Amino acid sequence: MRARIYQPAKNAMQSGKARTKAWVLEYEPAVPRRMDPLMGWTGSADMLSQVQLEFDTKQEAIAYSEKHGIPFDLFEPHRPIPKPKAYADNFRYDRKVPWSH
Repeated sequence: MRARIYQPAKNAMQSGKARTKAWVLEYEPAVPRRMDPLMGWTGSADMLSQVQLEFDTKQEAIAYSEKHGIPFDLFEPHRPIPKPKAYADNFRYDRKVPWSH
């Protein structure tokens, strides 16, 4: 029963950054999902696949998993540092690339 510790990615459908600062601990599936022969739904008897724990910091998530003896994989976020941009920068006179219009 391994666990994954990661920071969730930003929602692609919205521009906000809510719920991206917390760290999540979730268990990896112990058994593969199976298909119900009658309805065709996928399901699993693994109840730990439904558990997601949120922590404020990475250290809290690691301490929790070590305290309870849960082996884990830590995934660091790969986020580039965004350069702040303004609409007025499109019309600056000292642009390096000329604006074609």
